[in-house]
Amino acid sequence: MSLLSRAGTVGGLTLLSRLFGFGRDVVMAAILGAGPLADAFMVAFRLPNHFRAILAEGAFNSAFVPTYAAIADREGAEAAKSFRSTILAWSLIANLSLLAVALIATGWLIALLAPGLGDDQAQRDLVIDLTRITFPYLALISVVALLSGVLNAHDRFAAAAAAPILLNIAMAGTLLVAWLFPSAAHAAAWGVLLGGIAQFVLLAGICVRAGLPFQLGLPKRNPHVGQFLKRFGPAIIGAGGVQIAMFADTIIATFLPTGSLSYLYYADRLYQLPLAVIGIAIGTALLPDLSRRSANPDDRTAPATLGHAVAVCLVLGLPCAVGLALLGDLIIEVLFARGAFTAEAVSGSAGALAAYSLGLPAAIAIRALVSGFHARGDTTTPVKALGLATIVNVALKFALVGQLAHVGLATATAVGVWIYAGLLAMWLRGEGRLRIPRPDKARLIGILIGVIAGAAAVVLLRESVETRMAAFLPEWTAMSTLLVLGLLSLCLFAAPLAMAEYWTRRRTAQ
Repeated sequence: MSLLSRAGTVGGLTLLSRLFGFGRDVVMAAILGAGPLADAFMVAFRLPNHFRAILAEGAFNSAFVPTYAAIADREGAEAAKSFRSTILAWSLIANLSLLAVALIATGWLIALLAPGLGDDQAQRDLVIDLTRITFPYLALISVVALLSGVLNAHDRFAAAAAAPILLNIAMAGTLLVAWLFPSAAHAAAWGVLLGGIAQFVLLAGICVRAGLPFQLGLPKRNPHVGQFLKRFGPAIIGAGGVQIAMFADTIIATFLPTGSLSYLYYADRLYQLPLAVIGIAIGTALLPDLSRRSANPDDRTAPATLGHAVAVCLVLGLPCAVGLALLGDLIIEVLFARGAFTAEAVSGSAGALAAYSLGLPAAIAIRALVSGFHARGDTTTPVKALGLATIVNVALKFALVGQLAHVGLATATAVGVWIYAGLLAMWLRGEGRLRIPRPDKARLIGILIGVIAGAAAVVLLRESVETRMAAFLPEWTAMSTLLVLGLLSLCLFAAPLAMAEYWTRRRTAQ
């Protein structure tokens, strides 16, 4: 199965999950809006997700998948079963310990990570109550990350990519019966917990059906676990570096006007769509394949494979960035502007989205670039790049927030992402581990021409198109304007890319 086929499986199901996620966000925007209740839930939802991003998902998979894949290939099924069972035991101990501390010291955790709530005791009490509901989600999703890693290492990508759909269904479902809970924020929080349970049940069942069972027992320390921990330590530091910037967003935003956390949340949800469908999908599919290629000293194809993946990320990411930056306000209005989600919320979210979009191509490519290091068991070098990028990112947040408020936080994130991606690419090329194939270079030139043409068309024609749509379809102005400009820019994006593809195929055929 080719990289694009594997990434297509992950990306397609991730897209489906994100569509369910947008349905959830439409419900949440209408019921919660972007006021104090929504901000309280955003804090309670962000906290376990910050820790999840550090302890699970990317950091965990980057250390687990190469180690587990090597054990399965070299030592067989029984050794692989023993390893995954041991890692499960250690994961449960770590997560249950963290959960106990978090439930006991929730107030201190909130005071540390959301200090701007200190002057509003009612808001602070609500956040503490909601966090105690949502935090067990971390333990569940950490086990889900392990189950996903096992399935991905065996080239089974579908179930792990589809699992987040259950979270979206659970949250939307509890919000739709919000009257059964003390508040809509409580309904959303219980939806998070139910979604975590559902994902765990699904993936545990898939592992058993795939002949990949676990054997629970006391955790053991052995050379395989030592190798995993040696890789996992730097990966945690790397993931922690990303989360330092995210923590900074949460901390600073609690001091900003009401609604700022919500604006960042809704902007991030749109920003994460192409990041997940393209970047995470390609990174997830690339890592096992690149690990096997890198482990074979006779295989010289790894640099070109990585270069092709990076090029695909950029070819698909650049149009997404331009579209979200220039048409983001229309997208947000169409998706969320109803119920409690006001015009002010649309404007605030659109500003953050435009800033986030500046870094989107780099953010998408990072998942492939990091795989170039992790496939060789090198989880340390990306941490060095991330450390430098994080210093710049956090410094810019404090420098820009005074004038740009929440938009300044998003702008700093975009700059930090470009620094991180640039350092990774520079070091990989310097080591001879990244090579963009010639056909992909032609595609990159084509898409650059396309995005320039598409951006110019949107900027020059938007006002006239919006005026005409307002005259002909006053109740559907935003949607009709978005469709016209979106289709026009899509055609302009695609035309030069298609010409580059045609030229490449002709040269290959000669």
